Amino acid sequence: MLRHSFPLIALSCAALLSSPLVAGTEGGCSCNTGCSCSPEQTSKAFTAVAKKSIPAVVFLKVQVGSTDEEFGSPYGNPYDFQGGDDFFNRFFGMPFRGQPQRPVPQMSQGSAFLVSPDGYIMTNAHVVKGADKITAVLNDGREIDAVLVGADPHTDIAIIKIEGSNYPYLSLGNSDDIDIGEWVIAIGNPFQLEASVTVGVVSAKGRQNLKITDFEDFIQTDAAINPGNSGGPLLDLKGEVIGINTAIVSRSGGYMGIGFAIPSNMAKNIMAQIIDKGSVTRGFLGVSLQPVDKDIADAFNLPKPEGALISEVFKDSPAEKAGLKQGDIILEYNKLPVKSIQSFRNEISLMPPGSTVNLKVNRKGKAISIPVTLGTASDNLTASGNLVQKLGMEIDNLTPDLAKQLGYTQKEEGVVITKIKPGSVAASAGLRPGCLIQAVNHKKVTNVAEFNDAISQPENKRVLLLVRQGNVTRFYSIKVE
Repeated sequence: MLRHSFPLIALSCAALLSSPLVAGTEGGCSCNTGCSCSPEQTSKAFTAVAKKSIPAVVFLKVQVGSTDEEFGSPYGNPYDFQGGDDFFNRFFGMPFRGQPQRPVPQMSQGSAFLVSPDGYIMTNAHVVKGADKITAVLNDGREIDAVLVGADPHTDIAIIKIEGSNYPYLSLGNSDDIDIGEWVIAIGNPFQLEASVTVGVVSAKGRQNLKITDFEDFIQTDAAINPGNSGGPLLDLKGEVIGINTAIVSRSGGYMGIGFAIPSNMAKNIMAQIIDKGSVTRGFLGVSLQPVDKDIADAFNLPKPEGALISEVFKDSPAEKAGLKQGDIILEYNKLPVKSIQSFRNEISLMPPGSTVNLKVNRKGKAISIPVTLGTASDNLTASGNLVQKLGMEIDNLTPDLAKQLGYTQKEEGVVITKIKPGSVAASAGLRPGCLIQAVNHKKVTNVAEFNDAISQPENKRVLLLVRQGNVTRFYSIKVE
């Protein structure tokens, strides 16, 4: 069974010997290659990484569900009295019907780490999914309310933010540089045990088809990781993050020797887009692919199995417009070999829409080059930010399936409200899940990115929304506190 979990770190003896955190220290390695490190020197390397990194690791407390504030009283539920439900259940064998049944808030916890001195924090999307309140507990003991900047469930990356400056933070390194067998260090908060450090090795790279996320390229490690480590950093001996811990393989719920982390190079791309515009856009090619095995290679008279076979070209897609055809075998993209369907799909998705990818294709035994200008993938991504959090709602793109489900026509455009927090400003204004927001402050919005851009510029501390609900369209003027 796969369970979401936590982070890691990679280091080889070569890296250990040359690490700026270790070199020059008393008892540290002074050579660069061709020598071995003593246990004491290795221990000093791990200690140096831990000392540098632990201050930037964050413990997250996440509340999902309502609180007493949602009953409209700062003093709690006005119908509550001594005895309450317990009194009626004990003596009458039934709940007190005069009292609204209070939803019990669910509390969860996870790990995260600061990625900038001004308070941006990276974690897993599943750690903060559906959160009504996020509290960041820093290593120095401070507890600070955090807001969700944006989350991408397709890669399980989320960015949250706390107010302030001059925070200790970790830099994202190059995850492509690590090798199988290198040491790794994981720092996280398993079982609410803050700033726990474990050490292991990189067991494998490029793990895919695990069905943990939609876009997978995991680093596998045997560093001890457990529930509560999700979202923590994976560091090398330079103190740079090379992975974000996400899941473990476990039959018991605890550590069994296999954990997975999102590579930092994938996380960099997602983080930059979320911070820049609050959502993620992906390159879109518009084909269905299948692997080329020995039988397929024989059928197509190929000398060996290689590339990805196009089984379908979507109508009006960038692939169709560029001239790709069913039966083409994609061998290379931008002069890089197609090693697997999943890795090729990941690389295309990380390219910005509008960019050109040069494909080398085998068509009936002939190699041809086809440039394709990528379109935009239709993702259903959550829009979140400080202002959206204050309003108390969550927004998604209007997909064809969602439009059909909610009764909107294919011609209607906008973004859909998917969640309204009870007692929030949005709830008080009369907004409900399923409402279609068509404009913000007189600016038409057709997707999450446009919504985030428009709502980030409130006019006179008010947001004017043009909203359609069923067959009725009306304006909502909402004051932002």
